[in-house]
Amino acid sequence: MTQNTPLSPCHPRIADDVRQRVLSAAQLRAQGVSAAEAAAHCRAGGPWQQPLPGVYVLHPEPPTGEERLRSALLYAGRPPASGRRGVPAQPGREAEPESGYGEAMLTGLAALALHGFAAAPAAGIDVLVPRTRRLRSVGYVHLVRSSGTPRAEQVRGLPVAPVERALADAVAGLGDPLAVRGLLIEAVRGGHCEPAAVVRELSRAKLLGRPQVVQAVDSFLAEGRALAEARLYDMVRTYGLPEPLWNVDLRLPGGPCLGGVDAYWPEQAVAVELDIRAPRRDGPDDGRCREEREHGTERSGHTAEREHLERLGVTVVPLAPRKLRDASEEQAVVVRTALMAAADREPAAYVVILPR
Repeated sequence: MTQNTPLSPCHPRIADDVRQRVLSAAQLRAQGVSAAEAAAHCRAGGPWQQPLPGVYVLHPEPPTGEERLRSALLYAGRPPASGRRGVPAQPGREAEPESGYGEAMLTGLAALALHGFAAAPAAGIDVLVPRTRRLRSVGYVHLVRSSGTPRAEQVRGLPVAPVERALADAVAGLGDPLAVRGLLIEAVRGGHCEPAAVVRELSRAKLLGRPQVVQAVDSFLAEGRALAEARLYDMVRTYGLPEPLWNVDLRLPGGPCLGGVDAYWPEQAVAVELDIRAPRRDGPDDGRCREEREHGTERSGHTAEREHLERLGVTVVPLAPRKLRDASEEQAVVVRTALMAAADREPAAYVVILPR
């Protein structure tokens, strides 16, 4: 961080830039303020305060929310003590050298609030740091150590963990099922991230088995699937595609289940499948596809099913929910092209179509 005018320990002032109101001991030293001088300014009735070890707020009023966030990052991001530097920073993960934040980034509820979550309750500040850091959680700062930290996103000039990682770290510290459910549902409804990415992070953090998470994840995935299906319906009707059969299972006559698809055009043998991990609803079939779903073989053999359908002459078009939301016209062109290309292909094998 660069300042035009060095701080004067004799005439402290409140700067307009919050980055100049919250400084680390190292940043003060670089401007000619010794540790003794900084401590003197933080005595009772003095013009400064020290909310965290090695971090100073250059005014006597209670720190603002942003000042608390910056002070937490400065505390967690300060360089290791001499002789205990740990491992080098991962390429591309460093913050700007003058920020003083190092590899630290906000995560958990504080990060979600910066990402725009309304359901993020007020709490302490979680800061994600490499596992090699030897600092301790202190005051309103809770350190979350990780052997692999993601690339930080810049939100309001602060390094912030991606939404899915911040969600997982927030859920890890919540015991209230309603609070967990509220955060996960908002992630989908607000378009912050895709359900599959959140489930991967929850799985990585070994949170999927927690009682307060299980039911919330079921609701979260169902919400994500419902929104994605609604976008698919809108795309078909908005761009004048032929009406398909919706939500059907396919199988060979008297043979095994070939898998479920979200839309199917039987005359062209074209299927659309939403690329989302979500619970499947049982339909009034003969039980074979349902039994395979209940035993988990439908999703575990997902790639094999798609390849099997394509060998039978069925064109499978996977659509990502995010692309349906952000580029629905392009996705409609993809589906229309597949339907038009059906006339130039060999006829597909006969398959049985069952409602799901």
